[in-house]
Amino acid sequence: MTQVSIEEHAVADSAAGPYALTAGPDGALWFTLVHSGRIGRLVPGEEPTSHPLDPGCGPTIITPGPDGALWFTEYQADRIGRITTDGVIDEFGLPATGSGPFGIAAGPDGALWFTETAADRIGRITVDGRVTEFPLPVTGAFPSAITAGDDGGMWFTLNQANAIGRIGMDGVITLHQLPTEAAAPVGIAAGRDGALWFVEIAAGQIGRLTPDGKITEFSLPDRTARPHAITVDGDGSVWFTEWGGNRVGTITPDGSVTVHDLPTPHSEPHGISVGPDGAVWTALEIGALARIAPARNAF
Repeated sequence: MTQVSIEEHAVADSAAGPYALTAGPDGALWFTLVHSGRIGRLVPGEEPTSHPLDPGCGPTIITPGPDGALWFTEYQADRIGRITTDGVIDEFGLPATGSGPFGIAAGPDGALWFTETAADRIGRITVDGRVTEFPLPVTGAFPSAITAGDDGGMWFTLNQANAIGRIGMDGVITLHQLPTEAAAPVGIAAGRDGALWFVEIAAGQIGRLTPDGKITEFSLPDRTARPHAITVDGDGSVWFTEWGGNRVGTITPDGSVTVHDLPTPHSEPHGISVGPDGAVWTALEIGALARIAPARNAF
């Protein structure tokens, strides 16, 4: 088992709710504070800063855009936000209220693609703010996380429809049903192996989906761990958070799982991403970001 070192960096009070994070083009970590309506920034080794939004807007997922800015969803406000690395914020309202934007990721077409959890739609927004929406072929699906695949499409989880979806740049949508009933997939990431990796929060499993539709599911040692988010590091290792188990873990292509306890009990890990320093970072709802890196030898 590879030993890791985990360091926590306080970035907010426990009521602010660090939720998701990503590496920006400026060598900093950018993160959402879902409960306080702020976007935070942390350069490892320096003091964190943050930028205020509407306090009740509920910023959730954040991702680098093709324009050098960071883009994020405002779940409660039905908006897509954009923040430059020097803190200038723009917000773009969606056509309908109550859509609940959540996941967001840059696509191969130079636009951002996002999910609308409450509206059964996938959205697309250009860097100048033009929005196009694509209805899903199912209702009550709760589309959640989204990522760009190696095949030129965008892949997303359907939390309540128990499926993984793909939308092409032409708007054509394909769904793949999961073998396990009521698995409730949430996070999804593109692997270095050409497959999509995702977490099943209700089933305590990690899933792997090839572009041709083959699904393999791997059970976690703790089926009640509530895996939430997933990412792939620079070496191709797949990392995930266990929101209910207070752990982060890795999984190999053949399904071998290793988990690591977080230092603070009940820290509620949510988002996970590779930082600008090459280490894996996770957002802890208690008000911190945790850095996970291979442990240094003691000699």
